[in-house]
Amino acid sequence: MSYFLALRRLRHFSSVTAAAPITSVASYDAADAAAITISRAKSKLRTEYDPDKALEIYATVSEHYTSPLASRYAQDLTVKRLAKARRFKDIEKLIESHKSDPKVKQEPFLTTLIRSYGLAGMFNHALNTYNQMDELGTPRTAVSFNGLLSACNYAKLYGKVPQLFVEMSEKYGLRPNQFSYGILIKSYCEIGSPELGIEKMREMEEKGIEVTAVVFTTILHSLYKRGNVEEAERLWNEMVSKGCVLDVGAYNVRIMHLHKDKPEGLNELITEMSDAGIKPDTISYNYLMNCYCMNDMMAEAKKVYEGLEGNCCHPNAATFRTFITHLCNKEMFEYGYKVFKKSVEVNKIPDFGTLKPLVEGLVKKSNKKDAKGLIRTLRKKFPQKILKAWDQVEVELGLISTDPAKNDIKAPRT
Repeated sequence: MSYFLALRRLRHFSSVTAAAPITSVASYDAADAAAITISRAKSKLRTEYDPDKALEIYATVSEHYTSPLASRYAQDLTVKRLAKARRFKDIEKLIESHKSDPKVKQEPFLTTLIRSYGLAGMFNHALNTYNQMDELGTPRTAVSFNGLLSACNYAKLYGKVPQLFVEMSEKYGLRPNQFSYGILIKSYCEIGSPELGIEKMREMEEKGIEVTAVVFTTILHSLYKRGNVEEAERLWNEMVSKGCVLDVGAYNVRIMHLHKDKPEGLNELITEMSDAGIKPDTISYNYLMNCYCMNDMMAEAKKVYEGLEGNCCHPNAATFRTFITHLCNKEMFEYGYKVFKKSVEVNKIPDFGTLKPLVEGLVKKSNKKDAKGLIRTLRKKFPQKILKAWDQVEVELGLISTDPAKNDIKAPRT
């Protein structure tokens, strides 16, 4: 189903005023289309991997957005699904259709279109849209300028950002702000030139433009990544002495580059964060958990994982991916299956490469029931075309019989 077909379907049933809540994408119908909220659409899109169904969900609410910020996330998710399927023509149709919307005269709205083209790797389309602003009657300020720079970074054309920064600001008489500089500095760091990022940070200071924690953290990460630990530490001390307001992201960069050492150092840094009034987040604890695992301290790692909610944190996709991998390496498959079930509960299911060793381990431990249960769960959550790799795994591990009547899971379609 194309974007336009989904949209026509919505319009056809626009007279429907009441409907039951959506329970699944499979049962999606016109009545659901009238009832779905923007929040619900975003929630569904996060777990919907079929590009056609993603388009249908997006189409149900795209005409009812009240603000660009409300639309951006849903639009970005839909574009990412289409880009992954290499459906670039559909992306172009979707984004171009919004140019006939009266809201296109609002700069933030048009900026979402520029950003989405960048996310799809279609930077020429993003640039063309930016250059069309006069024609569309849209005012041009640092908002759209920053959107264009971001689109260039999203498209991984990092080397082009410095050129755009100069050319577009001069061409349209724009004054780059702290966010413009932040995007520029990120591009320098992405091409492995944090020293150029530092030069731009000095330029910001000279012009009286605030150096945010995000800018500082971007440079810090790049320095650590290149192995310039001493320079990174000097920069850290300098920013602290200047009163730069550090946040959890800045501390997490330091934690990330220390987590392969002994856990004592990480615990000290986490204590330092807390003493500074900065609350460690899930990322902080993920690195601590990983550090414990790498040092064969699985009991301590388990305590970190099970203590996340007590620390007002929630496990994310990296939590499950990292912990399940280590549990499999230590042949703790039963506990690994328990962690997998939690990932399903919160819609953060790890990928094939993470779960295959878990299934193999469960079978190795003569626990075919849970191995079958894991694959059965995946078949309920993802389209068959995404799960083709599991068909062969089932056969190799003896989890499926050539006689369908003997299977307690549905045989894959051929």
